[in-house]
Amino acid sequence: MEQEKLIKDIQPMHPALRFIKKYVLNKYVITIALFLVWMVFFDSTSFLVINELNQEIDKYEEQLQYYKEEYKKNDDFYKKLMNNKYEKEKYARENYFMKKPNEEIFILVADTTKVK
Repeated sequence: MEQEKLIKDIQPMHPALRFIKKYVLNKYVITIALFLVWMVFFDSTSFLVINELNQEIDKYEEQLQYYKEEYKKNDDFYKKLMNNKYEKEKYARENYFMKKPNEEIFILVADTTKVK
């Protein structure tokens, strides 16, 4: 029995097993690996959570850009409308069907059921 143990100790280890025993099963390597797994997947500031939050920020920045463009368009339209009497009248007639005294407005609606 002791001879077999001595023979095992004397026989050279396979290089891969030597690498695993020396580096992979080292308590520091295991601790660092567990720490990295924890930080990437389970922590509240994990990579996955941060990635989700960055995607949400990008979405809101796109919305912000859209609303800025819409605001600029509406602001330009408002300025044009308030500075031009003809534009004001045109807008009121087209959108609110306002009319001058002694004037009649006819609204024509096309019958789409008979159109081929």
